[in-house]
Amino acid sequence: MIQRPEFVRQVKGVFEVHPVCALLGPRQCGKTTLSRMITQEEPAVVFDLEDPVDLRRLETPKTTLQDIRGLVIIDEIQRKPELFPLLRVLVDRPANPARFLVLGSASPHLVKGTSESLAGRIGFVDLTPFAFEEVRVQGVERVWLRGGFPRSFLAQSDAASFAWRRDFTRTFLERDIPQLGISIPAETLRRFWTMVAHLHGNVWNAAELARSLGSSENTARRYLDILAGAFMVRILPPWFENLSKRQVKSPKVYVRDSGVLHSLLGLEGLEAVRGHPKAGASWEGFALEQVVHGLHTRDTYFWGTHGGAELDLLVLHSGHRYGFEFKLADAPGTSRSMRIALNDLGLEHLWVVYPGETAYELDEAISVLPLEGVPELCRTLQGHVLG
Repeated sequence: MIQRPEFVRQVKGVFEVHPVCALLGPRQCGKTTLSRMITQEEPAVVFDLEDPVDLRRLETPKTTLQDIRGLVIIDEIQRKPELFPLLRVLVDRPANPARFLVLGSASPHLVKGTSESLAGRIGFVDLTPFAFEEVRVQGVERVWLRGGFPRSFLAQSDAASFAWRRDFTRTFLERDIPQLGISIPAETLRRFWTMVAHLHGNVWNAAELARSLGSSENTARRYLDILAGAFMVRILPPWFENLSKRQVKSPKVYVRDSGVLHSLLGLEGLEAVRGHPKAGASWEGFALEQVVHGLHTRDTYFWGTHGGAELDLLVLHSGHRYGFEFKLADAPGTSRSMRIALNDLGLEHLWVVYPGETAYELDEAISVLPLEGVPELCRTLQGHVLG
């Protein structure tokens, strides 16, 4: 079992403020395993809503839950969203004796009533598949190829990993999406998801996808929001400000897990990935996720102008502006686009993240950084801000 102490710490931090913690993330990313890690330190009463016995126990939820003291874990809570109003009643009791850790495979936007029912009483922890920092001993290439879903990453071979991801996408579309109350034919959503994979790292163009699907732009946007809400797609918003340049105002889209991206593109091995036209975009999305994971921030954007200048990732972190470019190259250098972004956006520094082994300076404000150096950089930036 790969330990995930940072996420355990985040859950404990939420409980210092709120009586309810929602641990959210995609299916099969390790939520149940993490909850077991927590119960090793603190006993808990556990309900798994995919277990018919536990579902039966919660047919009269108030009677079942009202006398429990200590930690209560409810797994797959999106199957019974009607529990949220009851949790509000329970945690509002005088000298409330219980804390609730609820695990869900959909974001609050898909689990209706979460925020409304528990406003001011609930905190959120977004659990991701394994990040490079957590499994770095295995090397960059394995994480990039297989992605971070535990069963994919830990599979016996690349072929077994690819087979797991293929089956995972099928189960997600045919079982998990309908369980969220979303009635879209699985094959339609699969086709759309595959289109997004081919647009991975590009600016969102609803009209183009709508034409390919034979649907409206609103339908295409709805499909994108569903995949984003289920943590399968990242919608990276554009940053624009009052500059004397026309700036891009549409978001970029990424398949969040590189292994799932490669599965959707039909790429089983590393040679196939490196030889594919989307190899550079795949690396960009993979490295971007590592930076976002390490900095624990939602203030992330991309920036571009109609004149061609672009920045892959702009991070606003406690009043500081940092820039990141992601290059699948042996020895990346500076570009005119980088210097325009550095000056126009007022960046404190810009890092070019690549799959090599050596860090080096391009000038006083631009550095090249191996992906292996991203976790340490993120800790340094956190310490700089906190210090």
